[in-house]
Amino acid sequence: MSLDPAGSSPRDQRSCEARRSIIRPLCQPGRGMFVYLSMRLMLLAALALPLVAQMQRIDLVFTGGHETDPRDHGRPDVLIAAAMGVPTEVFREAFSHVTPAREGHPSPEEAQRNKAALLRTLGPHGLTNERIDEVSNYYRYNRRAGQEVWRSTPATGYATVKDGVVTGVTITDPGSGYSSEPTVSVPGMPQVRLAAKLAFGKEFSRNGSIVELAVSGAK
Repeated sequence: MSLDPAGSSPRDQRSCEARRSIIRPLCQPGRGMFVYLSMRLMLLAALALPLVAQMQRIDLVFTGGHETDPRDHGRPDVLIAAAMGVPTEVFREAFSHVTPAREGHPSPEEAQRNKAALLRTLGPHGLTNERIDEVSNYYRYNRRAGQEVWRSTPATGYATVKDGVVTGVTITDPGSGYSSEPTVSVPGMPQVRLAAKLAFGKEFSRNGSIVELAVSGAK
């Protein structure tokens, strides 16, 4: 094996050159700092992984929310009244003068009498025949035909959980058509209680929607 004047073999020279090729970029202006910062960022990301793993989102479960007052005989009067822009008691008073058809389909004469009865009470509140029809038709449903509830949209949302504790809740869709507060739960966390707050108004898509969820027993 031949040696160079310094006594190094060709293999040793190649090894030294390889080491220099690795170290040289680190010594270039700015390059060393770039590599240093990259390694720091990788370290910070690795340390953050356990924290991220502790956070999770759990979809909320909404049940019920379509109860009615016994005086309303299954009608969602609270929704109908809100859509018409009158207090619920005003609509109940107006409907008390209506004679429901025995077979569920009033004759033209019965429908005309009932409409006149509604207008006598609701007309002074600025309601027209067209608006009464629009609202009534929107919330009309037939249990005999298999319709268990009037037109409605279920709400959706999720709970943010960290270390087994609910740290917050988010409503992704407030839903609509709730006549009473639905039961809201977090799967796997029966101790957590969520109280829903409803809002009512003339707009169908927001009438009977959830605007707030209060959390108790978060652990």
